[in-house]
Parts: sequence; C-alpha cells; structure tokens
Amino acid sequence: MIFDDFKQLAQSRRSIRDFSEEDVLPEDVRDIIDCARYAPSDTNSQTWEFIVVMNRDKIKEIEAFTWERLKEIAASAEQRGLAREAKLMVKSFGPYATAFGSAPAMIICLATPYTSKFRERIFDPLEFGSPEIWAEEGIKSSCLSIQNLMLAAHAKGLGTCPMTGPVLLAEQDLREYLNIPGDRQINMAVALGHPAAQPKMIARKEIDEILKIVE
Repeated sequence: MIFDDFKQLAQSRRSIRDFSEEDVLPEDVRDIIDCARYAPSDTNSQTWEFIVVMNRDKIKEIEAFTWERLKEIAASAEQRGLAREAKLMVKSFGPYATAFGSAPAMIICLATPYTSKFRERIFDPLEFGSPEIWAEEGIKSSCLSIQNLMLAAHAKGLGTCPMTGPVLLAEQDLREYLNIPGDRQINMAVALGHPAAQPKMIARKEIDEILKIVE
C-alpha cells in the first residue's frame, strides 16, 4: 500500500452528522466489521463485539430515550439553581449527543471482559491490578477496532460519527433495549450512513506540539 494513499484516507475522514436517505447495505456492514476485527489487541484478547441497528424506527427510539434522559438531567440541574448550565445541556450538548438520529445504521461498540495468559498465570496470583484496570484493557483494544471500522467505512464512501453521548446519558436504557449482557461494557456508538454533506477540515495541532523524539 502506498503511504500517500493511506495519509489521504486518514486526513479526509470526517465525523458525519448529516446523512442522506440512502440505506447502508448489509454486505458493507460485514466488510467494515471484518476490517475492525483485524485491529491489534492486548495479548490478542480481541475484546470487541458490535451490535448494528439497521432499523430507522429503532434508531429513532434510541434517540428519543437519549433525549428523555438528557432533559431529566437538565431539569434536575435547574432545580439546583443551575439554569444556565441546564439550558446549555439541552441546546448545545443535546443535538451533539443525538447526531445519530438521521443515520440509517447505528453501531453499538462493546468491550468484552479482558482475559489473558498473563493475567491468569501472573497478575491475578500476584494480586496485581484492580478490576478497573482490567476493564480499561478491554476498552483500549475495543477503541483500536473502532478506528479500523471508521477508516474502512470512509474507504467505502460511507460516513461515521463516534459518540459517547448516548452511553453517558442513557446507558441503562440502551442496555435494556438491546439486551446487552451485564459483563459487556458499552464503549461508544457510531452513526453510519451516506454523508449528506462533507464538513470542512477542522484545524489540528501542529506536529511539533504533540511530538517529542527521544534519541
């Protein structure tokens, strides 16, 4: 693969929040997930699973109960004298957190329990590491697969938008609605569809701001 081709792919990917009415094909979803499963993971633990909702009515239901939880949080904040913050919650964060509403597909990205030979044979007997640490290990590998997923979608001409808003606001509702087992962590939701518009590139930090080379 030519580096310039990959660089162009990575630099031209955008977070899409406005989708056309065109549906996503099941075979495209399978291709994208096929790319996701080749991401690296800690000791090849492959701590990822995906639920793809391809029913627009169900996506609208998820959008509705996400808004419901957001408004409940805002109402509680207003009662505590935080009217300004409550207004911003609804006006600014609300549309941002529910940008999947117009998408024809929504991918719920899960992290499965992390297990490895090192944990079983070394870390657990030594009582090294907390449950929170091992939960993070699953999330880290899951995130790697999601980046593969989004780049693969972009290569097919599809748009994605990774979001944690639905999880932050309505995780329990989402878990119950999709029958997600309790041992699965909900990492994030990714809207998927055909872009209705291509957003402009947002400024990035310069390389020298984020890079330190130690010789």
